[in-house]
Amino acid sequence: MLIAFGALALRPDLPGQSFYHPRMIAIVHLVTVSWVTGSILGALHIVAPLALGLPMPVGRADWMAFGSFAIGVSGMVAHFWLGTYDGMVWSASLVTATIAWVAVRVGRGLPRADVPWPVGLHVTLAFANILAAAAIGVLIGVNQSRGFLGSPMALMFVHLHVAAVGWATMMVVGLAYRLIPMFLPAAMPSGPRLAVSAVLLEAGLILLTWALIAGSAWLPAGAVLMAAGLASFATVIRRTLAHRMPRPPALPRRDWSVWQAHAAMLWLLVAVALGLALAIGVRPDWFLPAVWLYGVAGLIGFLTQMVVGMQGRLVPLYAWYRSRGARGGVLPEWAANALPSAGVARVIFLLWATGVPLLAWGLAVNEEPIIALAASLLVGGVGINAAYLGLMVRKARQRRHPSA
Repeated sequence: MLIAFGALALRPDLPGQSFYHPRMIAIVHLVTVSWVTGSILGALHIVAPLALGLPMPVGRADWMAFGSFAIGVSGMVAHFWLGTYDGMVWSASLVTATIAWVAVRVGRGLPRADVPWPVGLHVTLAFANILAAAAIGVLIGVNQSRGFLGSPMALMFVHLHVAAVGWATMMVVGLAYRLIPMFLPAAMPSGPRLAVSAVLLEAGLILLTWALIAGSAWLPAGAVLMAAGLASFATVIRRTLAHRMPRPPALPRRDWSVWQAHAAMLWLLVAVALGLALAIGVRPDWFLPAVWLYGVAGLIGFLTQMVVGMQGRLVPLYAWYRSRGARGGVLPEWAANALPSAGVARVIFLLWATGVPLLAWGLAVNEEPIIALAASLLVGGVGINAAYLGLMVRKARQRRHPSA
């Protein structure tokens, strides 16, 4: 993310009038593959044991998978930047292998995990969708150098939505049913109603895919089904908020990481509204600005920012469990909620709250000074967040080993 926003800060002319050119595609994949997918794959090693009751001990094969992912992402971005698509295809295969490895590990454990089956359904569909998105991406890459598909624009939109909605959003929704009640805290939702969002999201995605590829008139129906799936998720979470539990005493009074997640949800509403408008049809001169706004709202405002909010609450728990493991299972005398700093988290929140709308505006109207300012603010948000997460891990280590 630092590279992605840094590139826009230094080269605000990079996006230009079109989002579909090699160097902008490289920037987008830094966001979607490197940041969002990498964060999900990494967080699963914390979330799966914590929220799903699914142990995921790390062994040599997992380190090899991480190396495959890091090399693959670097290769993908470099080959996109250079416009050498054959090299991108080989790099993408390394990323796909890592995703498949984590999918197999999670898939083996889910039947025995202590988690409601609808949550498992979200996770399973998410992995199926990202593997499908990877296959579509490889097909697009091969087509760029072979030219057998004609216009790849429709397939590109399919690839983007299968990855962003079918993978990232599906996973966020499924895990949020467990994580949001843990973070508030509140009573855990349960029952078949949790499966409604998965069914509607997947049905809408299938219909949207068919409409884009076949050129049918079912595109608005697919968008409506996906919006209904997100509305079902929001309804369950709203009911969950009505069953709050006592607040942990060590937690800062103003939890800015949770506020960051709230901001991400607001951007999701914006993305849904814009997606419905684009599916129904907008004036030709509004199409490109609407696509820029839709992309920033969904990828940066919602998915990327949701990762930031979740990191602020997951990393303290991760550090606490690492400390307990180092003490032979003896509970630390300090609480995980004592690690966050409200002051630092507030700065991160404000940088993102300012940078995201400025970036959306700048890209929509193609104003380079606004793009540069927005990207600079987001570089600060990402950089401070990285230092903040590292600081919390260090504080936990110092409490575990006071002489460190």
